[in-house]
Amino acid sequence: MSNRSNQHSETKPESKTKTNKPSIVNVAVAVIHYKDQYLLGFRDATQHQGNRYEFVGGKIEANESAAQALIREVAEETGILLDNNTIVKLGRLHHDYGDKQVSLQVYKIELTAEQYEQHKHREQGLEGQALTWVSKSQLLAGAYHLPAANKTILEWLKLPSKITITYPLAHFGTHTDAAAWLQYHQENLASESWVYIRLKDANSKHLAEQLMTARPDILAILPNDEEQPLNVEESLTANETETGQRIVAKHLTHSTLMQCFNDVGSSTALTQSLPKDHPLIVSCHDIASITAANKLASMRIQNALPPVIGAFVSPVLATQTHPDDTPLGWEAWSELAELADMPVIGLGGLEPAMLNQALQYGGISMAGIRQFI
Repeated sequence: MSNRSNQHSETKPESKTKTNKPSIVNVAVAVIHYKDQYLLGFRDATQHQGNRYEFVGGKIEANESAAQALIREVAEETGILLDNNTIVKLGRLHHDYGDKQVSLQVYKIELTAEQYEQHKHREQGLEGQALTWVSKSQLLAGAYHLPAANKTILEWLKLPSKITITYPLAHFGTHTDAAAWLQYHQENLASESWVYIRLKDANSKHLAEQLMTARPDILAILPNDEEQPLNVEESLTANETETGQRIVAKHLTHSTLMQCFNDVGSSTALTQSLPKDHPLIVSCHDIASITAANKLASMRIQNALPPVIGAFVSPVLATQTHPDDTPLGWEAWSELAELADMPVIGLGGLEPAMLNQALQYGGISMAGIRQFI
């Protein structure tokens, strides 16, 4: 597989300036996996944030990009050579530990079957550190104690490779066809999928809850506006509580995202009113919205709120849903993806068979309606 994404990962480390605060250490982090098995190292008790598990990686030197540092560090620490693997940016994080500030540039890399077979039984790295392969379910459940900065990375890793978006209610005709909408989605949604339930009808809030009740295997992304079908602030029944627990994120439209910041870039009251109980997924179409998404993501982390776990960047290709929108094309889409500080989800004219292409151009996931349901 080509390593095209490396071409779009040439982010230079920040220059150091004299300050009373601890200098920022720029680190490249490699989330290495083979299918649902993830590689962790273990930090010695004498190290900063010692006695914790960690993803492989290390400091970015002044003369190298983040991707170059990642390839070098992984080779030095584990002997795994990533020169020909697809390296996909997950995101960027800044974390202040008090005694040290780190800026993490996080990438996800899937090994080939041959690489995994070669390295899966090695219990020590080349620098004597303990290595272990852990299941994704255990990793996400918190079974392995990681440094605090890794909390957001674990949230990012929950994103599936494909997200299904429901048809709007109007696709099935008038309001009297709500039953047709419900039956169609109940019967056709893939098992255990992530579904963005987008009705585009404020009078049909109950349909989302009915769909989640009928399909207890799905996880839902819901609009963050007056259309949101479940009000978790109200007194809920046991069934509604269980259903509410399967809301994995709230979605901000491009317009709502841009309203979070005024013309000079300052946050508005809207930013403070966003959900504090769910992660966010935002929609971006250009550099300005990517910049706004990055600001929002940073603010959420600084305030210890559920993070921005993804950005729908669209439209990649021409789409029937928005025929008048000019598609970005893969090259321009890739340039926007590189600017984002969170995982990027391709949207617009895509189909599941294009996943590898999306990965090679810097995305981590893809979404759609017609080809996904």
